[in-house]
Amino acid sequence: MGQSNNVTEFILLGLTQDPEGQKVLFVIFLLIYIVTVLGNLFIAVTVFASPFLDSPMYLFLASLSLMDVVYSTTISLKLIIDLLLAKKTISFSACMGQLFLDHFFGCAELFLLMVMAYDRYVAICKPLYSLTVMNRQVCFLFLVVSWVGGLVHSVVQIFIVYSLPICGPKVIDHFACDMYPLLELTCTDTYFVGFTVVVNSGLICMVVIFVLLLISYGVILNSLKSHSQEGRRKALSTCCSHVTVVFLFFVPCIFMYVRPISNFPTDKFITVFYMVITPMLNLLIYTLRNLETENAMKNLFCSKLTVAILKNVSIILKTFVSNDEATGSEF
Repeated sequence: MGQSNNVTEFILLGLTQDPEGQKVLFVIFLLIYIVTVLGNLFIAVTVFASPFLDSPMYLFLASLSLMDVVYSTTISLKLIIDLLLAKKTISFSACMGQLFLDHFFGCAELFLLMVMAYDRYVAICKPLYSLTVMNRQVCFLFLVVSWVGGLVHSVVQIFIVYSLPICGPKVIDHFACDMYPLLELTCTDTYFVGFTVVVNSGLICMVVIFVLLLISYGVILNSLKSHSQEGRRKALSTCCSHVTVVFLFFVPCIFMYVRPISNFPTDKFITVFYMVITPMLNLLIYTLRNLETENAMKNLFCSKLTVAILKNVSIILKTFVSNDEATGSEF
């Protein structure tokens, strides 16, 4: 174990040092965070409460929504609070926790996107076997594998940081604890460590999965030639949503991790995109391009609203009748 455990806290430089810019960013990121959390929770509740959304695709969509809530919260809350503070600090344990959760949920989401691509492949290319291949037990197994994959990846990242001595000013030129900004604070040669990070985060979790996803969607699109026009339209709509999410998440991550250890000024803004903005875009992409999800949301909301109104009306009528009977009994 290295000397990194002697460090008690780090100083974060944040996105900008401009006070006015920090106020503007505070409002923007707060709104994004609220929309992300409430919207994704609403999707998860809709999927679990609606009897019409019982296919594997919606189970995975609800899981992705819950992952996005935690993934966004891991970074966004600290970022939003720090925008109001003059001095931005984070303890060593909190920094390690943030790094662990960030890579845990981020990598689990990568595996889940791959599972969703496989689910679409089975549903479109092997429709007669979809219920057999993607039964409930298999779906839960895929979810467990996604979580375990994220856990293993994250443990490796934490072990790397813990094994290195950290020295210097302990100032992180970032708004969050991430691998490359932390490795720049080490007082030892990081060539081998950087190679390990590139292999673990870049080649395995990013490039390999990204290429496999593109191949799988290529196979799906090629198989649509034999489908009806309506079937092609529906499948294309779903696949376009998935491919858009894949590109939004993978391309920035590949740029960040498939390279030697370095920390560029633009890295902070690229990190904002895939850590803060992409979870909100996932919400918009999956709901706006999915009529079944939209209809389920409308039905669930309208039914709940109707039940609530009827209950309130019933309470008011009962109160009125009881008061009227009490008044009548006085004469």
